[in-house]
Amino acid sequence: MFRSRAKDEKAQSASAPVTDSSQPRDPQAPKGRPTPKRSVAQSQRRSVANTPLTRKDAAKRQREERRTAMARQREALAKGDERYLPARDKGPVRRFARDFVDSRFNIAEYFLPMAVVILVLSMVRVASLQNVALLLWLVVIVLIVLDSIVTGFRLKKRLAERFPDERRRGAVAYALMRSLQMRRLRLPKPQVKRGERP
Repeated sequence: MFRSRAKDEKAQSASAPVTDSSQPRDPQAPKGRPTPKRSVAQSQRRSVANTPLTRKDAAKRQREERRTAMARQREALAKGDERYLPARDKGPVRRFARDFVDSRFNIAEYFLPMAVVILVLSMVRVASLQNVALLLWLVVIVLIVLDSIVTGFRLKKRLAERFPDERRRGAVAYALMRSLQMRRLRLPKPQVKRGERP
């Protein structure tokens, strides 16, 4: 007569046949396990959501991500893929500056081989050859400076015509630095042939 309701429900659930699990559970029915304390439930939730990384694991993951990003960037530099290029190479202005330099013959790109020849001549202990080497140094430097000035003015004019509303700051210096590199060593790789109009 004075039995508890929970005991009655337990007895009924024990004697009742097993029902289909797809049916919704009655909210009044017992769930068959004790309710965990709030602190225990929260700590379980946190441990599942944020699996704590040790310093070693975090460093390893960071290295892997950096390695993946660098590999993607190298591939982009080789193929000219705009999406993964470094920030200094991105954008239509920088691309045009690269194409402008790559389409021209630049004296500055032959500076390294000429410097090696001049250095060899200056090391020979013949006075006339050393004088020739010194004169060649002066000629090469003057030619590179003149070529860079002409390239800079032409590029500035073309950029102003082509990109009047875009930010062009640093594009000329970027192009001149590229012109100092030998064509086959330039990164991103040249996308236009010599003589081709960018």
